[in-house]
Amino acid sequence: MKALKTALAATLLAACGLAVAAFPDKPIRLIVPFPAGGAADVMARGMAQRLGSELGQQIIVDNRGGAGGAPAAEAAAKSPADGYTLFFGTMGTQAINPALYPKLRYDPLKDFAPISLTHITPRVLVVGPSVSAKSVAELMALAKAKPGTLTYGSAGNGSSSHLSGALFETLAGVSLVHVPYKGSAPLLVDVLAGRIDMTFDSYTVYEEHIKSGKVRALGVTSKARMGALPQVPTIAEAGLKGYDVSNWLGLLAPAGTPRDVLAVLHGALGRAMATPALKQQLVALGIEPAFGTPEEFAALIRAELPKWADIVKRSGATAD
Repeated sequence: MKALKTALAATLLAACGLAVAAFPDKPIRLIVPFPAGGAADVMARGMAQRLGSELGQQIIVDNRGGAGGAPAAEAAAKSPADGYTLFFGTMGTQAINPALYPKLRYDPLKDFAPISLTHITPRVLVVGPSVSAKSVAELMALAKAKPGTLTYGSAGNGSSSHLSGALFETLAGVSLVHVPYKGSAPLLVDVLAGRIDMTFDSYTVYEEHIKSGKVRALGVTSKARMGALPQVPTIAEAGLKGYDVSNWLGLLAPAGTPRDVLAVLHGALGRAMATPALKQQLVALGIEPAFGTPEEFAALIRAELPKWADIVKRSGATAD
């Protein structure tokens, strides 16, 4: 009997080993919580291409915009935990949404298995052609002179661009009109056309328009200046002390995904993010490539939840 149990255990271990060795044997779906063409989509596709090459399988990007990425996160959380559905989680979906959506239908901690942080990206305060302000100080003065008049667009209710604007309102003591969009791509069109006065969005989206002078970058949202925009001050140094927002993104799988499968994904992701060409591309766009352990990524999410809950409460921001 003992010999039979030993043989059975060995057979099961061998079967598991074969299953992991075969993974992945079909394309993998990557759910991205924003429409195609936006900053998150650009980052996701660059990562997906390299990750697919490392895994020897195609990574199919599934764009699902709207509601701050909540529907996309819910879809990912409820997907089979087999490694063939991954989620490109953001600061918005994993840390901000729980404070904005009281009936959120996923748990950012319990429903996901973190793989690694992948991108850190400060946002840029950009004003369109309809705004005369040429500095953060001038913009605050204009907003105070015309309360409830200036508009700022975001990639959606509950997105980090939404909360970046809400924090600006709180610290500057101004009243702006928030206009949510389903991602950065449609927002860009209205900023360029002058229908939206400003936004707190990714440099990736506005790079060529900043360089051409169609829009102006007044400040960077992070504590330090951006390497791609060394001449643009941080919002804090430009006069709004205490302002600091750096968006982060990372790769997650549904909770319950086998550890061996997660290990394969983590190893391949590390090699992908270390690719010189990808790193150079990201740095040129003002994005900091990142990679770490699943535990470090989980700890970041846990730490960010109370931080953003406090910001949401103080700002009075809502998902409506």
